[in-house]
Amino acid sequence: MNCILLPDTSFQNGSAYINDLTQIAHVNKVLDAKVGDTLKIGQLGGKLGSAIIKDIAPDSIELGEIKLTINPPLKLNLTVVLALPRPKVLRRLIMDMTALGVNDIILINSYRTQKSYWQSPMLDRLDEFVLEGLQQGIDTVAPRISLQKRFKPFVEDELASLITNRAIVAHPYSALSFAQYVQQQRENPELLHNSALPSMVFIGAEGGWIDYEIDLLAEQGCTAVNIGPRILRTEAAVNVILGQWLLSDAKMRLL
Repeated sequence: MNCILLPDTSFQNGSAYINDLTQIAHVNKVLDAKVGDTLKIGQLGGKLGSAIIKDIAPDSIELGEIKLTINPPLKLNLTVVLALPRPKVLRRLIMDMTALGVNDIILINSYRTQKSYWQSPMLDRLDEFVLEGLQQGIDTVAPRISLQKRFKPFVEDELASLITNRAIVAHPYSALSFAQYVQQQRENPELLHNSALPSMVFIGAEGGWIDYEIDLLAEQGCTAVNIGPRILRTEAAVNVILGQWLLSDAKMRLL
């Protein structure tokens, strides 16, 4: 944890209380913090700042001198549509996408998504994984997450209204590379005032998308791109692809 995030209900009369046992263990065992030490904290959905430890008990830590004055980092202008992966990697993917600042996450069914994945208890723990990602990325605003169990109806009936600035689908067998795609957008005079990066990206689970899915997405204007000759695991592909938005966002802030 790079900061401790607390819900509104934890703030009372100028004090705040850490009641989550995982957070308490982190403060005690990882930070080795004592009464009088300063912690980095944030209010979920609010601002970031600091607080002083006033008291430590086995099941609660009281904080005082709370100063929440820092706005959370801006979200990436990006929606990730991710084919529901294996349950054991879902936690890491939600954490990583949250820490990277993805604005919207859509978990969708695909041909290679096993039906049993939709019954996984991990889907009931998404808020927990989001909190871990927020505390890693020092953010307070959770991404919006939705579940789409039917691929074709979503693509045909809902997708067009969700694309605000083009969409791509990661596909290792596409002839067009991601770098070539971005260069083409930069050279397009019609996109002079828009980002060269699209606002939506589709990423498949292990095994990727089948041709039918690629074709259906293409009918809605999604461009298939590859990210190189290597076939990556879903976790690696997510981080490689989203890193482009993170770097682009950092460059824009320097201009």
